Amino acid sequence: MGARSVVVLGSTGSVGVSTLDLLAHAPDKVEILALTAGRNVAKLAEQALAWRPKLAVIEDEAGLAELRQRLKGSGIETAAGADAIRQCAGQGADWVMSAIVGAAGLAPTLAAARAGSIIALANKESLVCAGPALLSIVRAAGGSVIPVDSEHSAIFQVFNPANAAQARLILTASGGPFRGWTREAMASVTVAQALAHPNWDMGPKISIDSATMMNKGLEVIEASYLFDMPPERIAVLIHPQSVVHSMVEYADGSTLAQLGAPDMRAPIACAWSWPGRMTWPAPKLDLAQIASLTFTAPDEALFPALRIARDCLAAGGGAPAAMNAANEVAVAAFLGGRIRFLQIAEVVSASLEAMNDNGDLAPAASDNEAVDWALMTDASARRVSAQVLSRFTCRD
Repeated sequence: MGARSVVVLGSTGSVGVSTLDLLAHAPDKVEILALTAGRNVAKLAEQALAWRPKLAVIEDEAGLAELRQRLKGSGIETAAGADAIRQCAGQGADWVMSAIVGAAGLAPTLAAARAGSIIALANKESLVCAGPALLSIVRAAGGSVIPVDSEHSAIFQVFNPANAAQARLILTASGGPFRGWTREAMASVTVAQALAHPNWDMGPKISIDSATMMNKGLEVIEASYLFDMPPERIAVLIHPQSVVHSMVEYADGSTLAQLGAPDMRAPIACAWSWPGRMTWPAPKLDLAQIASLTFTAPDEALFPALRIARDCLAAGGGAPAAMNAANEVAVAAFLGGRIRFLQIAEVVSASLEAMNDNGDLAPAASDNEAVDWALMTDASARRVSAQVLSRFTCRD
């Protein structure tokens, strides 16, 4: 197989960095067409000089002059803005890593879908906000989606669609940094404590989502869409060792699991080489040293984000997109010291209630309207959440 053309959306984030680190083990099979970043001009320029893409795009237009200066004389084209990112995502690359965090990744991912690319999907919001439309567009364009979240990658590797009718999906969760804490102890959680994930090295937003278990709630929604599975056949188990990444239980009593070290490069490698397997210096499991694997049910009273996400999946329409936007607002407020940790879920719940009362959660009329509809729902939820947030700010 010759070189594959590649676009990495969100190349300076943790998943983007891991992607380029992994692809460096197969440089003769990679032609980087474009790298994109949000605001990290220095890192983007460093990556561009190392990989020599045709194009480097910074979303923050204020960074374009610096990017041009850093790449002066390299022959690498530069651009800035959300439209430029969307355009390079939709240019028809063989393989697109969708790793932009948040709703900002929705339009570029759908652009890649319409172009028929293989999408290595690490952007949760694309599925949460417009999953059915995204998957329909992918099918129509002849492309594919291969999940990069470790949990969905695990299911993807052991899931047999032919036996899906009676299957059950079991998503595993580390439990985050507050597994086993009391609600009283969680009331005084600091930002530093919430960011200190015990197993994974992730960005701030995803780390907070893991701490609240909203991350797992989003994954339940994603799994339902990705594998066409009704919510009642998707379970969550706390698995502190993060060795079993997820499981599929079949009607004959067999449960198939995918195991691996907690390293994001493993699911990225799967997405890159599927249905083959990529050779790279992967960390190997030493099960004798690990000695034991434990599983417990999640405490949804302590982590209400799981229940909120399930309710939104059941409600359908704009509820998942609104929940995602409200959560982004609430997480940013917590990271900024404006609300307490336990108030994140409270802000999300109150925002959804207000939007439902206003009749703002209707679904899109068609796949072609999915992006505009999702973005409008997202914007509306952010406005409502900002209003709700003012009632929570600095509340003890």
